[in-house]
Amino acid sequence: MKPNCIELPDCEPFPILYEDRSVLAIDKPRGWMLLPISWQNTGHNLQAAINSSIEARDFWARSRGLKFLRYVHRLDADTSGVLLFSKSPGALESFGEMFESRRMEKNYLAVTAVEPREMEWTCELALSPDPGRTGRMKVDSREGKASETHFRVVEKIPGLTLIECKPVTGRTHQIRVHLAESGCPIVSDELYGRLTGRLELGLRAVRLAYKDPFTKKPVEIRAPTEHFLKEYGFKLPPV
Repeated sequence: MKPNCIELPDCEPFPILYEDRSVLAIDKPRGWMLLPISWQNTGHNLQAAINSSIEARDFWARSRGLKFLRYVHRLDADTSGVLLFSKSPGALESFGEMFESRRMEKNYLAVTAVEPREMEWTCELALSPDPGRTGRMKVDSREGKASETHFRVVEKIPGLTLIECKPVTGRTHQIRVHLAESGCPIVSDELYGRLTGRLELGLRAVRLAYKDPFTKKPVEIRAPTEHFLKEYGFKLPPV
């Protein structure tokens, strides 16, 4: 029987949220990076750790006959939630093209300590890498790539606001920059805001939805939200 999680040595198992013949989606915890495979610190590089586990024929992979598992899109190291992997180079190409062509619906939850001025808004500021600060993005109306994110306030509690984020494009740090530029940076965002006491980065990928490129059937993948909401003191799950 196949385990319902990815079991890597010396860490908590990663729950599998969805699986079919082409893809596998996990609930990525904070602290795991998706870096080039050449960066071989497998204690932090999720792809390298998965590759090593497959090569070692660990049971979770062997029971599935897996020889290939590659991330289709990226989540920042401190962002948790739905992360999609392909089981073959062909699936990687097909699903990667879906992300590139904006045919993949993506939903995130973000937490900010600054109350937004509006209940719903869209940010379309173009983004490019910041040459003066490695690892950061900046607003760049002249040479930046087009970027679009829709925001909706879900819940307010004293000192914190929960926001649903729907990025149309998939630029690096897009949600983080667009919220910061909207005047409400994500809590504990050390790049675009400021650290907030004991709180972790308040960003979680909670949903992917798409039409399967091979079967043409609709697929919806959701990550649990209860622990994330409780961590910041929110009581109601988002609708």
